[in-house]
Formats: sequence, C-alpha cells, structure tokens
Amino acid sequence: MKQRFRATALSLGLATAATLAIAAGPHKGGHDADEASVGEAGRTANVTRTVYVDMNDAMRFNPLDLTIRQGETIRFVLKNSGQVKHEMVLGTPTELKEHYAMMMKMPGMEHAEPNQLVVAPGQTGELIWRFTKAGKIEFACLQPGHYDAGMKGAVHVEATGLPVVSSRKGSV
Repeated sequence: MKQRFRATALSLGLATAATLAIAAGPHKGGHDADEASVGEAGRTANVTRTVYVDMNDAMRFNPLDLTIRQGETIRFVLKNSGQVKHEMVLGTPTELKEHYAMMMKMPGMEHAEPNQLVVAPGQTGELIWRFTKAGKIEFACLQPGHYDAGMKGAVHVEATGLPVVSSRKGSV
C-alpha cells in the first residue's frame, strides 16, 4: 500500500511540475534571449561561410575570437574534443551571465534555442546563425563551472555599411 501511495504521489508531483513548466512558457535568464540583440537563426541555404570551433576540457574554445561581416550567415561546426558535455551559446554579456546564473541553479537543464548548441563528448554538431548587427557579441559554454573557468570568446561583427533586413517573417 505504501509503495503504491509513493508511486502515485511521485507521478502526481512530476505531472504537476511538467504542467507548471509548460504553463510558465519560456523563462528569463538567457534561454529566451532576444535574438535581435545578437542576430537570428540562419538558414542552411544562406550560409556564406563555415567556421570550425573546437571545445575542450581545458575549458577553452579554439578559436577564441572571430571576425564576421554584418549580414553573414555562418555555419559553426562545433567539435567537442573533451570528455564532458560542452556548449556554445551566442549572446550579449548580460544575457550570458543571466543564463549562466540559471544554469548554476538548474545544472541538468537542456537547451533548444537557435542561438545555442550542446555537444556531447567526442561528438560534432552544427549551429547556423545570421549576424544582423555590427558590434561585439560573445559566446560561451554555460555548463556549470565552465564559464567561470574562462570558456568564452567573442565575435566581432564588422559593419558592411548596408542595412541588414531580418529574414524572419513579419520583421523589417
């Protein structure tokens, strides 16, 4: 009887937590980052260049600094040459710090946003991103402890002098 009660209570607790998470929608802290602040999800057909990035257990990206032209759509090929999970998240310094604080509170959290990709040890993945604004954008691994260990870098987006129109529906 006690076992059935525990199983029922656990099931109800999990169902309630899942319902609340769905009802809450996207949460703040970097996961619902304003894409417009750093660009937008890119389309494979519009890729102008491929950039290979290695992520390793020395808590470093290689390369650390990238230069991109405004309007370019980049295919990042992310290789995790380490033994632990790594990720690349594009954002402003504020967005990355907020997101990292959230990750520290909920270390098992998974991502499904277009500006980030988690890569398992020994695996490779692709992130396609269009850089619509000139300026400095950062990228980081926000797995607990990795950001503090220095796993971050910068993308310098050079202005082209031409306006870049968003390719998202309804945007100008």
